[in-house]
Order: sequence, then C-alpha cells, then structure tokens
Amino acid sequence: MFSITAHAQEVKGSAKAGEAKVWICVGCHAINDYRADWPQVYRVPKLGGQNADYIVASLKAYKSGERKHPTMRAIAGSLNDQDMADLAAYYSTQTPTSPRNPLK
Repeated sequence: MFSITAHAQEVKGSAKAGEAKVWICVGCHAINDYRADWPQVYRVPKLGGQNADYIVASLKAYKSGERKHPTMRAIAGSLNDQDMADLAAYYSTQTPTSPRNPLK
C-alpha cells in the first residue's frame, strides 16, 4: 500500500489535460440526477468539487476490483495513473454545479 500511495503522490494532475479527457465521464456524471439501472439502481454522483485524492483512490479501487461496478471497472481499467490524476485535477477545480459538458 505504501508504494501505491508514494507513486500516486509523484503523478501531478493537470486540470487542462483532464478537460480533454473528461469525455469518458460526462456521459453519466454530467447528467443531473442520473440513475444507472445495471447491475442495480444506482445514483450516479456529480464529480465536481470532489477531492482529487478521493477521485484517484476511487478510480484505483474500481481498476483493482475493490469497487465492483462493472462499467466503472472497465473505464478505470483503461486509465493510467496520469489519466486518473488529470481527471481528478479537472473535477477538483469544479463545483457540483459547474462541471459543464465540454463536448457541447
């Protein structure tokens, strides 16, 4: 666990780079009051304003299988440490109501 934490601290996220990568998240996390219904009814959280370390830890937990949502596990599995840090930096600079869909 210590080596994972130490490595995570070495990767510095860029909110600007994260904005270019956020397309993978907005399909669910940018929709007000969105609920996924597979594999169970699940309220999809807004990510704006979340702590960057929490976002990275969550993505790593999905990637490792510690968290079980299959869609998030697949998405997190496609991300490297830099991607996770960039996405976390982007969302941590937002507020729950400010993350706009940059694709619009």
